[in-house]
Amino acid sequence: MAHNVYSCIVSNIKNGLLIEPFTTGDFRKTCPGFGSGTYNAFLHKHSFGNPGGNSELFERVSPGKFKCLKPFKYGF
Repeated sequence: MAHNVYSCIVSNIKNGLLIEPFTTGDFRKTCPGFGSGTYNAFLHKHSFGNPGGNSELFERVSPGKFKCLKPFKYGF
């Protein structure tokens, strides 16, 4: 599932539907269909320096705003 969420975010950034930096609300609007827990946790869980040691896919640029770390991972 994580790759599906990340793929949706990257695709929407590439096609201009999701503008960086983005909020959880922006993510929810451009990537509908994931569970509410996904929207509340995914960006934080995969942020640079996350305490759980999860893959680092995003940078928190200000409270509640994120951008993707580049280059994109997993062949996206």
